[in-house]
Amino acid sequence: MLSFLGKRAVASAISLIGLVILVFFLSRLTGDPTNLYLPVDASLESRERFREINGLNDPLIVQFFRYAGDLIRFDFGMSVRRGEPALDAVLRAFQWTLWLALITMTLVTVAAIVVGSLAAFRVGGIFDRIATFFSLIGASAPDFWIAIVAIVVFSVSLGWVPTSGTGTVWHWILPVSVLFIRPFGLILQVVRGSMISTLSSAYVKTARAKGVRNRPIIFVHALRNAMLPVITVIGDQAAGLLNGAVIVETIFGFPGVGKLMIDSILQRDFTVVLAAIFVTAVAIFLMNILIDIFYAVLDPRIRY
Repeated sequence: MLSFLGKRAVASAISLIGLVILVFFLSRLTGDPTNLYLPVDASLESRERFREINGLNDPLIVQFFRYAGDLIRFDFGMSVRRGEPALDAVLRAFQWTLWLALITMTLVTVAAIVVGSLAAFRVGGIFDRIATFFSLIGASAPDFWIAIVAIVVFSVSLGWVPTSGTGTVWHWILPVSVLFIRPFGLILQVVRGSMISTLSSAYVKTARAKGVRNRPIIFVHALRNAMLPVITVIGDQAAGLLNGAVIVETIFGFPGVGKLMIDSILQRDFTVVLAAIFVTAVAIFLMNILIDIFYAVLDPRIRY
């Protein structure tokens, strides 16, 4: 197990190093960095002073190793617009995104597994058809359209829930509900397909022949063997939320890392943008390792 996790950790670390290199050189390919951080009408003296203060007159390789050394110390520089360390601003916003992703994916996972398993048990039945119909609609509908319709119907027309903020439970209902729909549809379809295949296997038929009840067959015997592809999709969907539900957070004014990145790009606060990319990447790599642990627990063959 430790050897397996060690290999996955090394692979993640290599990917993270590649991301750091990519982010650094892509930021330099945009041209003169002073065009990113300073106003368009900044004077030549201001630009030259900015280059000197930030070491932009040094050779590119020197700048890169300085940049990498700062990252090792978790020093992303100061936020130009906020007047605070960029990492502090990102971590403060990231905790909101983390809670939003955790709540959403918990609800999605439980609902999709239960509904998908029951739909697979009676393939072609009424429950299966209804579940499949709504899951396909949910997987196909764009988030921004659902968010706008939800605001118009439930906030503007009915006045049931607020449109933005995080002050009360009511503020969370629309963001969580909108983010719930797409992953629920996708995961439900994977659960249903995997369970159909598992329920047709020989050991399930043997359990039925011995008189084992339906509930243990579905949720004890079949579900564990059907979970490997499901975990993969759950990990992908959770990574998408950790990566910043940019559109949903922006529409609902949710103070997560996605909205922070959009605001920072518009404000030309690129130290915050780079810090957000790094923190998000680390979170996704850690989550992938966690998924690998679940793989190894569910199927011991993966450890070898």
